[in-house]
Amino acid sequence: MVNREKLKFQFQKEQSFFENNNPKSGDLFRRAQQSLLQGVPMNWMVKWAGSYPLSVVQAKGAHFTDADGHEIIDFCLGDTGSMTGHAPEAAVRAITEQAQKGVTFMLPTEDAVYVGNELQERFALPFWQFATSATDANRFSLRIARMVTGRSKILIYNHSYHGSVDETVATLQKDGSVGPRPGAVGPPVDPALTTKVIEWNDIEALEAALRDGDVAAVLAEPVMTNIGIVHPEPGYHQALRELTQKYGTVLIIDETHTICSGPGGYTAEHNLQPDMLTIGKTIAGGIPAAAFGMNAELARKAAASIDLENCDVGGIGGTLAGNALTIAAMRATLTHVLTREFYDRAIPLAERFHQGVIDGIQELALPWNATRLGCRTEYWFRQEPAQNGGQAAAAGDFELENYMHLATLNRGILMTPFHNMALITAATTKEDVDRHTEVFREIAEAIID
Repeated sequence: MVNREKLKFQFQKEQSFFENNNPKSGDLFRRAQQSLLQGVPMNWMVKWAGSYPLSVVQAKGAHFTDADGHEIIDFCLGDTGSMTGHAPEAAVRAITEQAQKGVTFMLPTEDAVYVGNELQERFALPFWQFATSATDANRFSLRIARMVTGRSKILIYNHSYHGSVDETVATLQKDGSVGPRPGAVGPPVDPALTTKVIEWNDIEALEAALRDGDVAAVLAEPVMTNIGIVHPEPGYHQALRELTQKYGTVLIIDETHTICSGPGGYTAEHNLQPDMLTIGKTIAGGIPAAAFGMNAELARKAAASIDLENCDVGGIGGTLAGNALTIAAMRATLTHVLTREFYDRAIPLAERFHQGVIDGIQELALPWNATRLGCRTEYWFRQEPAQNGGQAAAAGDFELENYMHLATLNRGILMTPFHNMALITAATTKEDVDRHTEVFREIAEAIID
């Protein structure tokens, strides 16, 4: 139903408006090109729709102000990093107080004990360690799984996302083999040597991949994200747990995005029982932070296998992991921000956002769908929700996505640049949500016959 000529015309119109409306951000981008690769501090920032990324001046709650003085409704929220809302007061207070007392010591603080107990209670895993990013938490968990099992390979899902862990930047190729994900930068080895890849929700493929007995760990989000929101089919998690136990494979659940489900993530909401769990991004109110937990048996084996003399060069940890500032921010965020009350406020707003998009899709008879997980919601250019990553990826439309994002941004709303995801925080208002519903219908109607 999308008229490609209309789409091209409207995108060019939106691009011109963007450049005329954001001159200061444009000037900052041009200045940055003199010293920053591609003009940005991190390469993903080039993917924002528009000629350049907006430059942020300040943010609070669910809004931010850019260099040109525009107040923007933020449904990206740092792609989960600021799911708490920008500058949550409890975290800001804890960060300020700890910074005045010292930032990092490579020694523990009392806050670490508190945070370990809180994570234990939320996720029902007894032993925890800290990292500076979810990528590191995943990387360290995979190392431990390989160490305790003596196996070399891992298993992931097609088009899943677990940060920049080398073994996970892989997808199924057209011939069914495993290869680097499109866009992979300098893969250190052929991922087929380290990784098995299967489609989500395929129980037969899961058992076939585990049957050889060479898979140390399955690394899985409990619901696929970053490729739309792809839910597990009924019984899939039960099969995943039973088959990993049957074949002696460590099950690692990555809750970095799915913490949107509730205080204990999807794991607690659905009573999952992984061997290990990783989480990052939002648990310190935006300060870089991550954690990984494990069950008692795995912890016992890991502790027995790590040589004290060489534990500092074993490929796990880092001098800033578990630093005092991060742990203080985590304690404040877990205690005062990511509470049940937070989710009781945010999830109904996400339901309202989701329904607004569905109403627009139905009113315009668009062959699109929308899915939701907790306070996270997303629309996708496919008639029915995808059942796996391959189906979701096949429905990707970069040209259409760019237009939708840019036109939305020009009307004062920021979506997540890598996909069509909106994240709702407790500071989001009904007016913010309803504004998106209005804009979504307007910009979609402009490109269809």
